[in-house]
Amino acid sequence: MNFIRFVKRKPLEIKGFGDFEVAGRDNLRNVGATFKRRMVTVPAVVLAAVVLIVLIPVWVPLAVVADVVRRKSRLPITRLLLFATCWAWLETAGVLVAAVLWLVGKSSSHGAHYALQRWWTSRLIASLRLTCGVRISVHGLDEIPTGPIVALCRHASLADSLVSAWLFGTRAGLRPRYVLKRELSYDPCLDIVGRRIPNYFVDRAASDTRAELDGIRAMATEMSDGDVAVIFPEGTRANPVKRDRILAKIENRDAERGTQLRKLRHLLPPKVAGASALFDAVPNANVLVVWHVGFEGMDTFGGIIEQLGQRSVHVHIAIEPHLRQHVPTAQIGPWLDSVWLDVDAKVHGFLERI
Repeated sequence: MNFIRFVKRKPLEIKGFGDFEVAGRDNLRNVGATFKRRMVTVPAVVLAAVVLIVLIPVWVPLAVVADVVRRKSRLPITRLLLFATCWAWLETAGVLVAAVLWLVGKSSSHGAHYALQRWWTSRLIASLRLTCGVRISVHGLDEIPTGPIVALCRHASLADSLVSAWLFGTRAGLRPRYVLKRELSYDPCLDIVGRRIPNYFVDRAASDTRAELDGIRAMATEMSDGDVAVIFPEGTRANPVKRDRILAKIENRDAERGTQLRKLRHLLPPKVAGASALFDAVPNANVLVVWHVGFEGMDTFGGIIEQLGQRSVHVHIAIEPHLRQHVPTAQIGPWLDSVWLDVDAKVHGFLERI
């Protein structure tokens, strides 16, 4: 069922059920690795979905007992496991729909896969509301400019990618394309559907960073009105330990910048290269800065359980537009540092008021 073809910018591309792609520095070995990975992750998710639903009469009482013993009246373990059950079934459904799209010859249809992504993210957000009581308020939707867009988003929790995909796809009606870490390939829906639409899975451990930046630029080519390229400039979820470690490295390289960024209290220092690559690829794109408050302390599963046990989760998302003519393209680094310091101050002020 597979076929081979040559296309511009991709010396070799092989497509099949999972839409395996080999391009640039990748080779046939990567196809084998992708196949092996999916032969583990897809059955594992399906098995998890079946086990979780069949054994509900067993694990729900056990989880409630664990919460009661820990004196957590909000039942965080129970609620998180209920969400995990919803997630596993939605993952299974997403993979099945992706398989059907391949069978009917629509594995290359961006429209069909964006529709699937919108369905998947909206159902996951509804599951978060139902099981964990997460509420989300969005401010600034009506201020999103026209044309292609580059979105620079804060990264504070495990839910950020999901929430931003829901924000841009469902609420804003845009077609998001993401710079994602390669580790997210172990999520079957992100792995399969995410490679059928213009995303780039970056290898953060790559020795050849130029190749990764070229991949980001290629991802953002041919963007038009309604397309948004999304990147998390911090590169990883923020917490105090990471912030101190990254700032120490910056101070060793650039004492002046390190001193300036020591003012950050909640965000991590932004990495300039990826954002700069997007600006290079889409010189006419307007910019959105997206930040949120409410996911603090939820950068690990342990943190999520702790926070769910302490408080209701109300996430406030702010969208701030920056028209491209006001972005100093020749000085992206200082501009991004300034924007990130401003966002950090706003996050701090918001947290002090609640």
